[in-house]
Order: sequence, then C-alpha cells, then structure tokens
Amino acid sequence: MSFSVVQKAEGNKICLELKGSVDEDAVFTAPSLAPGADVTLDLEAVTAINSVGIREWIKWIKAFPSGSQLSVRHCPKVIVDQINMVAGFLPPGTVVQSFYVPYYADESGAEKMVLFVNGRDFVPGKVTPPEDVKDDTGTLMEMDVIEAKYFKFLNG
Repeated sequence: MSFSVVQKAEGNKICLELKGSVDEDAVFTAPSLAPGADVTLDLEAVTAINSVGIREWIKWIKAFPSGSQLSVRHCPKVIVDQINMVAGFLPPGTVVQSFYVPYYADESGAEKMVLFVNGRDFVPGKVTPPEDVKDDTGTLMEMDVIEAKYFKFLNG
C-alpha cells in the first residue's frame, strides 16, 4: 500500500490523514499551515512504520510552523509503540486524543482493537479501561499488552 497524507479542514482546525506504511518509500509533503495552526493527525490508517519512516516522520513534524498546536487521534499500536520508544516522536505539548489497545480472548482466540478516548478512558497519568470488553460471542476479553509499558507515554 502506498503512503499518503490528505489535508482536510475541520472547522477552524486542519486534519492530516496519514494512510499506509511509513517507510523508505513514504514521501512527506509539507502541509500548507499558517503559524500557530491547530493540527490534528489522524493515524487510523497507518499500517506500519520502520526506522527510516521514523526519521522522516520526525523531520516532517519538526518542519511544522512555530506555535502549531498538534494533536493525534486513532493511533494504532504501531504508533503507540514508537511514541513509547522514540524520544521526540511527538513534540512536547502534543495532545493524544485517542489510541487503540489490543484485546484478546483465550477461549475463542478472538482479537479486537479497542479505541481509548482522552477524558473517557484515560487522562495524563491514569488509565481507566472499559470494564467489560467482549468478543462477538460474548466472551470476556483481556488487554493484550503489558500495561506499564504500553501506557508509559501517558506519564509524560
């Protein structure tokens, strides 16, 4: 799948939808942003990221106009892993609006990605996961991550 960034207006904010694999073939084009722009990166359709992609991502983010207010939403696990491991992956002050958490059911083998939303399922420093996550058969599922590592980015 090829990589793309689509710019859309959302009221007085700018949304950049990233799609595909962030790798050596990903071409980041400079978005047309005014200084101090309120920018949301929608990362739901990001499928993978590698070391070259990380380097290009960081260069791209650093090129945003000064004073830009950055937020990210729909972060897939591949992005959450990078936020936790790579210093500077998100600039200071970036707001995480939402991210996905993998769940698994031993009994059925079912997997599900559950969207955690800022203010509902987490706030900086604290996670309040949904009480009951069930698969399609009604079987209770468990979080399929090591919580201390996966939610590390919420602790600043």
